[in-house]
Amino acid sequence: MSRIGKQPIAVPAGVTIAVDAGAVKVSGPRGTLAAAVSPLVDLRVEGGTLTVTRREETRAGRSLHGLTRQLVANMVTGVSTGFQRVLEINGVGYRAEVKGRALQLALGYSHPVVFPLPDGVQAKVDKQTVVTLEAMDRQVLGEAAAAIRKLRPPEPYKGKGVKHARESIRRKAGKAVGAAS
Repeated sequence: MSRIGKQPIAVPAGVTIAVDAGAVKVSGPRGTLAAAVSPLVDLRVEGGTLTVTRREETRAGRSLHGLTRQLVANMVTGVSTGFQRVLEINGVGYRAEVKGRALQLALGYSHPVVFPLPDGVQAKVDKQTVVTLEAMDRQVLGEAAAAIRKLRPPEPYKGKGVKHARESIRRKAGKAVGAAS
C-alpha cells in the first residue's frame, strides 16, 4: 500500500470537491482548480475528508495512487491558502520591480529583462531584491520560479544571480595568488 496514497485529505471549511467520471474539481475562497483523474484510482468524499483508493493492483495503479492523492491535496491547499515561492537577487545593481502583469529585472545584462507573469501568478517585490511569487496552482508557480531563476542562475564565485530563498550556493575559492612561481 502506498504510504502517501493511503493518507486521507482533510477538506477545510469553504472548500468543495466535485468528483466526476475521470475528473475532479476543487473550489475554494481563492478560486477553482480542475484536473483529470486516471481510471485506475477512485476518489471518495466522506464527511470532511477525501480518500484515494486504487481499483487494481497493477504497476500503473500503484504508481498513480500516491501521485493522484498528492495532486488533489495540492489543489485543496491551493484553493484554500495558496502557495508561495521567494526568490532572492544578489549582485551589485541587480534588482526587480513589478510593472503591470510583468516582472522587470536588471540582472547585469545591457538591457532590462522583462518576464511576463503566467495567469494566476502574482508577484511582490520587497527591497528591490526579494521577489515573492504567489499562486494557487503549485505546478505553474514552480515553473514560473524556475524560469525566473534560469534568467541568471547564481554563480559559484561571488554568488551573483537569482536563487531560491532556501537554496544554498556552494561557493568556490578564487585564484590562489603568489603561491607558486
